[in-house]
Amino acid sequence: MQESYPVDVDAIRADFPILQRKVGGDISTPGEHDDDDTPLVYLDNAATSHTPEQVVDAIVDYYHGYNSNVHRGIHHLSQEASVAYENAHDRVAEFIGASGGREEVVFTKNTTESMNLVAYAWGLDELGPGDSVVMTEMEHHASLVTWQQIAKKTGAEVRYIRVDDDGRLDMEHAKELIDDSTKMVSVVHVSNTLGTVNPVAELADMAHEVGAYAFVDGAQSVPTRPVDVEAIDADFFAFSGHKMCGPTGIGALYGKRDILDEMQPYLYGGEMIRSVTYEDSTWEDLPWKFEAGTPPIAQGVGFAAAVDYLDDIGMENVQAHEELLAEYAYDRLTEFDDIEIYGPPGDDRGGLVAFNLDSVHAHDLSSILNEQGVAIRAGDHCTQPLHDKLGVAASTRASFYIYNTREEIDALVDAIDTARELFA
Repeated sequence: MQESYPVDVDAIRADFPILQRKVGGDISTPGEHDDDDTPLVYLDNAATSHTPEQVVDAIVDYYHGYNSNVHRGIHHLSQEASVAYENAHDRVAEFIGASGGREEVVFTKNTTESMNLVAYAWGLDELGPGDSVVMTEMEHHASLVTWQQIAKKTGAEVRYIRVDDDGRLDMEHAKELIDDSTKMVSVVHVSNTLGTVNPVAELADMAHEVGAYAFVDGAQSVPTRPVDVEAIDADFFAFSGHKMCGPTGIGALYGKRDILDEMQPYLYGGEMIRSVTYEDSTWEDLPWKFEAGTPPIAQGVGFAAAVDYLDDIGMENVQAHEELLAEYAYDRLTEFDDIEIYGPPGDDRGGLVAFNLDSVHAHDLSSILNEQGVAIRAGDHCTQPLHDKLGVAASTRASFYIYNTREEIDALVDAIDTARELFA
């Protein structure tokens, strides 16, 4: 079985001690597992992935060896920290194919903050009545709510590209919506609910043909497949470290340098200024003018280590492994007539499957699965309008990563069988 995987799953799993723990004990004392007795099957990777020892070690090395504030001192520790933090920007830029290096990569808290940065720093100045922002019906709330609220502030119109019955975008409808009034096309690369992989390069071309910018939400794509932002020709691209073996509290916004140069910051304070008088201030160079205050230094170091870890595995291998598991899960779940799966077929989706079991609410199913050690996600997955369109209040989502196995998907199916019997 091991030989048929695109990656060495056993070796990878050894890098993640948390995968060896058991669950089921008293959750009021996190970190104490004496009462736990059920092996963990972690299938909630679209929400957050786990962190390998190599990344944890890099963060510990920072705190033990050169913990200091960056760009604030000439002493040795500050200089070491500054070099590490700046190099982390370059490393992340290289990982996504941004030839401009650190000047095109802004570190943020997460994908949501990256969305808000562009919406406030660009959208408030550039959008107005008569302008339109085009999104899709499968957008995450991080994109949908942000542009929706900016449109309310500016008088712009928000339009949504339809999702067809197969869970794919209606590209003819996209051609109708993206017109001369469009100033921004903001689209998710891989849907966190449907698993759909959208044709973002084609959508970027459509945006550029009418003089609009293209913003790609890569929260589910950068962790799982090779991404080249310049090949896509995205003007902006956002993603989060915690979904790709990195620490929480850090994400990245890629932006073309000429656009970022023209934008004004939307957070002010220390670190992002060049000079200050009582009358006015000027801003630092990119990317620092968008990183106000003490930045996430340790997280940046961990982010770069996560990129190194994934590069060592090979992103083509990561993608192949995810697609193998997604197809296997799809095939196993379609064995049952009482399970409805949302999105494209198993051989044409990212590494997740959202579904519902007849007559069982997603939260109830999640609770039963949890008792058997299977960690999945239940709810609307921050895509409430999409769930409204699907006609369901919530769905159950299993999502896979480099350390998951077919046996864990079998454990998911067995746990669903138990739930089916309980609710019969």
